[in-house]
Amino acid sequence: MSKNDPLMTYKRALYHGCGFSNEDLKRPNIAIANSFNDINPGHIHLHELAKEVKSGILEAGGLPMEFNTIAICDGIANSGNNSKYVLPSRDIIAMSLEATVQSHGFDGLVCICSCDKIIPGMIMGAIRCNLPTIFLTGGVMDPAEIPGIGTKVTSDIKEAIGEWKAGKIDDLTLERIENETCCTPGACNMMGTACTMASIVEAMGLSLPNCAMTPAISDDRKEIAKQTGSRILELVREKITIKQILNEKALENGVRLGLAVGGSSNMVLHMVAIAYELEIPFSHDNFDPLSRSTPLIAKFKPASNLNLKDYYLAGGIPATLKELLPLLHKNVITASGKSIEQIAESARNKNSDVIHTLSNPISTHGGLAVLKGTLAPEGSIVKESAVNPKMLKHSGPAKVFESEEAVKDALMNDKVKPGDVLVIRYEGPKGSPGMREMSIPAAILVGMGLGDSVAMITDGRYSGASRGPCIGHVCPEAYDCGPIALVENGDIIEINIPNRILNLVVDEKILDERKLKWKRPNLKYNRGILSLYPKLVSSAKYGAVLKLKNEE
Repeated sequence: MSKNDPLMTYKRALYHGCGFSNEDLKRPNIAIANSFNDINPGHIHLHELAKEVKSGILEAGGLPMEFNTIAICDGIANSGNNSKYVLPSRDIIAMSLEATVQSHGFDGLVCICSCDKIIPGMIMGAIRCNLPTIFLTGGVMDPAEIPGIGTKVTSDIKEAIGEWKAGKIDDLTLERIENETCCTPGACNMMGTACTMASIVEAMGLSLPNCAMTPAISDDRKEIAKQTGSRILELVREKITIKQILNEKALENGVRLGLAVGGSSNMVLHMVAIAYELEIPFSHDNFDPLSRSTPLIAKFKPASNLNLKDYYLAGGIPATLKELLPLLHKNVITASGKSIEQIAESARNKNSDVIHTLSNPISTHGGLAVLKGTLAPEGSIVKESAVNPKMLKHSGPAKVFESEEAVKDALMNDKVKPGDVLVIRYEGPKGSPGMREMSIPAAILVGMGLGDSVAMITDGRYSGASRGPCIGHVCPEAYDCGPIALVENGDIIEINIPNRILNLVVDEKILDERKLKWKRPNLKYNRGILSLYPKLVSSAKYGAVLKLKNEE
C-alpha cells in the first residue's frame, strides 16, 4: 500500500484505527482466514496457532491481518434439522472468504482451518481470489486411552449408541465413552472427512509436509504454524498463486491419496466442487477409474483398529506419498517450494504394517466405488473399504423411509431385520434441503450388529466415520424424481459392489406407472439460506455446487 497515494488516504486512516502504522502498511499485507471458535473441538485451539503464524509473518517482513469465518461441527449439528445447514455452510465460508479478501485487497493469504466443510470451503474461496496462498490445517485430536474399555476415537462414540441399544454395553460404559473420548482439541481422530480433507490438502501441495497428521496439541504443530507464516512471504515474493499450485495434476494427486488411505466419501462432493472452481471438468464418475487404479495401502478407524496417531508415527502423508509415488504426478510444485517427488524422497515409512507398500497393498483398488444401475442411473457412492465382505453382494427387500428421523426411529424400535435394505430418500441437496448425513443411523446399525446383514441407501450422504454397506449420493435424487423416489416397501434391491451395480428390480412399466402418480414435494423453507439453497444447488454428482443454472 503506497504511503504517498492520496487516493489511499481513507483506507490507511481506517487501518490506523486497528493499530497499524504507516510503516506496518508498507509491508506485504497477509490475510489470515481463521475458523477459530469456542464451539468446535477442531477449531478451539486455532487462535493459538494463529499467534505462531503471525510471528512467522512478522519475522519474514509481512503484516498479518486476521479475520474469521464460521465453522460448524458436523457431529454437534448432527441432530434433526440442524444438520441441514452443514453442507450449505461450505458455500457460505467460500463466499465470506472471497468477499473479505477481495474487498480489502491483500497481497497473500493463510487459511487456518479444520474439519469437514471448512477446509473445502476455504479452498473454494481462495481459488476465486487467486493470491499466493498456503493452508495450515489444525491437526488431530489425540486418541483416548480409557482404562478398562480401551482406545477410543470419535467414531466409536456413535457406534456405542448402537452397542448400548443392543445390550452389548451398559449405561456406565456408554457414559464413560461419552465423557472421556474427546480428550484434546483437534479434528476427529479417525479417517473421517476432516482428516481426509487435511490429508488431501497436503497431498495437493497446499500445506507444508506433515501438516495433516501432526497432533493438534504439540510443539511440532506450533513449529509448522510458524513456518507456514514465514513461507507465505516467500510465495508472495515469488508471485506463486494458488492456481499455479492447484491444477488438474495436483487435484488427481489429492484424490489418489484420499483413495489410498480409505478416505471419506464426502471427499467426492468436495473435490468435484474444487474442480468446478478451477473450471476443470470433473464429476463423481471420475472417481471410479482412479479408485480402480489406486491400491488401498492404509486404513484407519472406523474401518480398522488403527488410529491416526499410529498413522502419524508411521510417517503420515509424506510416507504415503513415498509409497504412491509411481502413481503420482511427481513434479508439481507445492506451497513448500519442494516438488511432490522431493517431499516423498525425503520421507521414511516407519511401519509398513500401517502404511503398506504398493507391492503389498490391503486391496488392489482404492477405498471408494461408484455404483450405477436402475436405482442410481447417474451414480452413487460407497466406501467399499469399510464394507463387510459378506455385504459386497446383497439383495433384499426395501424398507422405505422419507427422512433420517424415520429410519432412526425404526432402528431404535427394533423394526429393522437382517436382510433388509433401508432406503432413506428426500435427503438430497434439494430435497432435504442440504443433503443431511446419515452417520448416526449408519453407526447405530453397525453398533447393533446389523452391519453384515442390512444395507442402507440414501440420496443424502454419510459421515467419513461411517462404515458398513452404506450407499449415498444416489443420483438423481428423489426431489428430481430419480428412481429412488419410486421405490416401494418390498421391492427387491440388488447391490453388487465389485461389479459397481445398484439396481431396483422392478419392471420398467411399473416404474413408469408410479412416475405418473409421483408429485414433487413442496420446498420446506421460505426464508433464509435453506430457501435459497435448493433453487441454486447442483446434483451431488457435480459436487452440490451453487449455480445460477444447473447446466449438467
